[in-house]
Amino acid sequence: MWRHGSGTEHGRVTEIITGLNLSPLEVLTLLSAVALVVARWLPAAARPSVTIAAGAVFLLSAIALCVTGIRWQLLPVLAGAAVVAPFAFSPLVRGRARRVRWWLALPGSLACACLITTGPVAAWAFPVPVFPEPSGGFAVGTRVLQWTDQDRPETFTADPQDRRTVVAQLWYPARTSSADVPRAQYLGRTEDEARTVSEALARGVGLPGFLLDGVPRARTHAVPDAPVAGAGERFPIVLFSPGSGGVRTQNTAWAEQVASHGYVVAALDHPYDSAAVVLDDGRTITTATVSTGDRDEDDRLAVDWTAVRAADLRFALTRLEGLDRGDGADPLAGRLDTGRVAATGHSMGGAAALQAARQDHRIDAVIDLDGYPRGPLSPDLGQPALALTQAITPATDPRYLPQLTEVLTRGTATNYRLTIPGAAHLTFMDGPLYLPPVPSIVGSLGRTESPRVVAAACLAFLDSALRNGSGDLEGTLSAYGELSVFHPVNGR
Repeated sequence: MWRHGSGTEHGRVTEIITGLNLSPLEVLTLLSAVALVVARWLPAAARPSVTIAAGAVFLLSAIALCVTGIRWQLLPVLAGAAVVAPFAFSPLVRGRARRVRWWLALPGSLACACLITTGPVAAWAFPVPVFPEPSGGFAVGTRVLQWTDQDRPETFTADPQDRRTVVAQLWYPARTSSADVPRAQYLGRTEDEARTVSEALARGVGLPGFLLDGVPRARTHAVPDAPVAGAGERFPIVLFSPGSGGVRTQNTAWAEQVASHGYVVAALDHPYDSAAVVLDDGRTITTATVSTGDRDEDDRLAVDWTAVRAADLRFALTRLEGLDRGDGADPLAGRLDTGRVAATGHSMGGAAALQAARQDHRIDAVIDLDGYPRGPLSPDLGQPALALTQAITPATDPRYLPQLTEVLTRGTATNYRLTIPGAAHLTFMDGPLYLPPVPSIVGSLGRTESPRVVAAACLAFLDSALRNGSGDLEGTLSAYGELSVFHPVNGR
């Protein structure tokens, strides 16, 4: 069972209270603001003490929030308390406990209560994400690497000397660390990098950056640069490419779960495609892949961008092979099973994974997370593939399912398409953990179930394809949705 919670980091200041998505300090601020509103309706004898206590707690909590950082979700709470405070304290200051008439006070109290209630509702809609605790037998470590391909020009710039650079984040099986060891920042190596990426992601979907201000506050379960687990085992490799405009960390919950089961996940940032890529020298490269609005032109561009991503995946595998062959100075030297490799991706990243597998026989399996296949369909896919899709509706691009079906049908291995009920396109990444739970955006599976189902289906397939799992793969996958199986034609 995939356990859930945020208790793996002792003393985390912004510990999230389940359901409310508020820290203890934020809850204290909220409750004291509510008490200020309620005080007016208490009996005269209780009114002064409750008002004074609530006011003192609110003031101290607000000051503490100013020091630790106020999320925008708490601004309505502060505003509501600020409006009600003069009316709550006025009778006490004037030396009288007489209240204004109830029919005059009621509208103001209701208005302030509604304003204060907006705070927890906004925090619920745009929370600080809480990552599911990985359920595998390994703790998880993570590290970030930057590689430059000296043989490949950067096609997004006009500089003929510019060479293609990618940033990879690895999640790998690690030794268990003590509870007080800091966990990895989400979206970046530092909070500044995380904020840069978060703001870029918000801009990419047309949202004001402040709406996602809780996301850079999140911590994951992985420990940066943790010692590699075990005493010499070699772990299969799972390459990952994010969706269009996506970033290497967009599937962190998935990556940590997969790594905890004994795989090394290598997720890529694709410069000029990913929303924002912060390089080792401090430069930030933002996306240059902008839709034109013309479907045919956008399709042509998507084919080109997918080809670049596929080349990035193949290059990353080459660098991982070199890392594994190292002289032992690198902790992962000799620990990467480069003979067992899967290419995976979300959306355009899934298309890139399919294309990379056609071009590179070092790749042994493919997972496409709701990605529309792009580029040539030949040669036929020779590796087993799993395509996870949302339900096909009238709003779905009518070309998507036929194109995906053709790819899977023409394959020379047994391929699978699993349609997950209640899933949306963003169900297949971390979106359900921090976006409003609107079914059309993140699906209807919920913040807990979305990452669990996606990771469980992927792990079942990876274990079968890379570890010769003897279990009933079709039966396992069928438990998560509607399964279609594509067997090789004429025994190919």
